[in-house]
Amino acid sequence: MNRLDIQANIDNPQQLEKLYRENKVVFKTEFISLYPEITDNKLADYWNERLNYESAEIYWGSKKELTFVIIVSLLAGVIAKFPSLLNINPELFYQRNAGFIALTALTTYFIWRRNLRAKKIVFPFVATLISVIFINIFPANQKSDTLILSYIHLPILLWTILGFSYVSENVRDQQKRIDFLRYNGDVVIMAGLIVIAGGILTAITIGLFSVIGFNIEKFWAENVVVFGLAALPLVGTQIVQSNPQLVNKISPVIAKLFSPLVLIMLVVYLVAMLFSGKDTYNDRNFLLLFNVLLIGVMAIILFSIAGAFKTNENRVGNFILFALSIVTIIVNGIALSAIVFRISEWGITPNRLAVLGANLLMLTNLLLVTYQLFKNVTRTAGIKEVENSISMFLPVYSLWAIIVTFIFPFIFQFK
Repeated sequence: MNRLDIQANIDNPQQLEKLYRENKVVFKTEFISLYPEITDNKLADYWNERLNYESAEIYWGSKKELTFVIIVSLLAGVIAKFPSLLNINPELFYQRNAGFIALTALTTYFIWRRNLRAKKIVFPFVATLISVIFINIFPANQKSDTLILSYIHLPILLWTILGFSYVSENVRDQQKRIDFLRYNGDVVIMAGLIVIAGGILTAITIGLFSVIGFNIEKFWAENVVVFGLAALPLVGTQIVQSNPQLVNKISPVIAKLFSPLVLIMLVVYLVAMLFSGKDTYNDRNFLLLFNVLLIGVMAIILFSIAGAFKTNENRVGNFILFALSIVTIIVNGIALSAIVFRISEWGITPNRLAVLGANLLMLTNLLLVTYQLFKNVTRTAGIKEVENSISMFLPVYSLWAIIVTFIFPFIFQFK
């Protein structure tokens, strides 16, 4: 079932009810994403009210769903415990496999939830298997730049596999890709709330036991925390998928709040940088932090567009995003020129080439997004065109992650 099935039967009450009964959660998610396009339909209005009726209770999913989530969460926790169970170097294990623990569990969840056909499971299974074998037979040289780059870029590939299982039968559907970005933003918010609550519970529990003479910090960290962190993405996903109304109102507020704040921060930061004496051309650490800042701001722009500005009515919000995109292009230009300077002065290294490629991709994507935002604020294009400029570029990031993860090590001889 997808939004096209709902749209095709929007005037057929019997078929809509049948689709709803087949999978209530998927129907609700797909309908909510479709509703802004069919608001002039009376039956659609009825379903919108029915699906968005706010109950005081949180729906945790069916018994079957909860059983599946618990089993997969426990398996993820057991895998996370491998270093202590099998006497493996923890640092090396988590560097290589942390992404698998979290993202493969989510991929499995959506494959099961979407009830994907066998031929649709082949790609995520084979791609994940190749990735886990490759990264774990990689020579264990902590001074290898290509090893570190593979560690960093492999989660992007795993995230792509997750996206494939999320969109299921609609790989080419631009709207489904945007929905996937929205899902990521929602899960980050939900996971953050769970982490805060878990941190408070941890502090209280350890404090209470210490009062009566029991030191449980090590036990708690090695068991409760490990299993909790392993289960966190999946539990957050289950809550979000079963209760989309929980974060539908929070995400726009966060986006509207942080977009102008980040814009102000960036402008002030660029001005302060002129007087700081810091030099991105010769200070490697400063350039690294500069690029981390760039990636963070880029993510805020993409998730703000995907998660909050779903209509053309938010002119102020779109204008702020347009201004933020322009400032981010300036930041990207500074970082890109510094990378080109370092390559021209000291030659090509795996790190410099990887950063150069990433900066070029982000700059290209930013230019596309900024152009569409300009058309939006001048009322010559809708927000849909802005979203498409994001969704069409997602496979490009995935392709670059594959190149850096699997090809760089052989180009640079695993150095």
